[in-house]
Amino acid sequence: MTNVTTATNTTTAIAFEPIAVGDMELRNRVVMSPMTRNRAFGTVPTDDMATYYAQRAGAGLIITEGVQPSPVGQGYPDTPGLHSAAQIAAWRRVTDAVHGAGGTIVAQLMHTGRIGHPSTTQAVGAGALVPVAPSAVRADGQVFTPAGRADLVTPRALSEAEIAATIADFVTAARNAIAAGFDGVEVHGANGYLLHQFLAPNANQRSDRWGGSVENRIRFTIEVVDAVADAIGAGRTGLRISPANGLGDTVEPDHDIVYPMLVKELDGRGLAYLHLVEAGAPQLTPVLRAAWNGVLILNAADPDPLTHGARLQRLADGHADLLSFGRLFIANPDLVDRLATGAPLAVPDLSKAYGGDHRGYIDYPSLVAVAG
Repeated sequence: MTNVTTATNTTTAIAFEPIAVGDMELRNRVVMSPMTRNRAFGTVPTDDMATYYAQRAGAGLIITEGVQPSPVGQGYPDTPGLHSAAQIAAWRRVTDAVHGAGGTIVAQLMHTGRIGHPSTTQAVGAGALVPVAPSAVRADGQVFTPAGRADLVTPRALSEAEIAATIADFVTAARNAIAAGFDGVEVHGANGYLLHQFLAPNANQRSDRWGGSVENRIRFTIEVVDAVADAIGAGRTGLRISPANGLGDTVEPDHDIVYPMLVKELDGRGLAYLHLVEAGAPQLTPVLRAAWNGVLILNAADPDPLTHGARLQRLADGHADLLSFGRLFIANPDLVDRLATGAPLAVPDLSKAYGGDHRGYIDYPSLVAVAG
């Protein structure tokens, strides 16, 4: 374990102050970033998942792992959905546990688009569904399946009617999230998944109103966000973006035009927040910060997890309103307390990050448990 810069000085104390984010009142500005953990066996959340999130309820806001809004939106084995009664009931146990521990939690709605494999949906009884995307363009790379790694397949291009149906799937999933007790949702427009694929010209080669120009390529993201906000309230709706991070074989030569235009278009709609993943284009952060008048959550670029505590200075510098942390929340369920006191930070065992049982999932101790 390694100690990090303490957050108890006056410049970084802002991280531990409350803040209003849309319709939510958060007790601090440290956010648990969404992280796929592949523990929802059969796409239904488990009791271990309730324990996992409740352990981390000290975060000002928890954003769940990616949750598929429809069967065809599932990209990986053992990821949870929000499109069945069983899933809603199981998520209710998760949200009750988090609220019981004093936390706030939103569901991240993640349609993986062309990042998927027919064997994954077949394994959960949904049939061997061919992944869908803006265009029938295969992403370079492989994906995890129930049988191990497999080459990505050529997706099926969505028709105009299917685009409308996909937007409706996001709306239904958002309503299901509220029914399951979530405080809101985050629409996943990042990391090479479906919304990001519409934004990236190498994945989106359409010649209709959903492709070609920048105005057309941002249309799908805007319509998904607007539809979700209309259904559950803008104050309970957030959006995550990751300009030029390259995941999912996305290539964005005009990201410096696309993302300011997208953010300016969405600004003023009263959304709860914008969640910016900085890693692909950190130079764009101040541009997007200036274009966005709402709450900004920043997932800052920093390759070393044990220096992440130093990110807190970025709140004091005005770069963002909240900061999200991923890997550190895996191994430090009480991360907020550790950052506030400058306590040692544990390093996660990433060999146990995806799939498996409780080990490397809910067995990381808090400082109180260690002391006891």
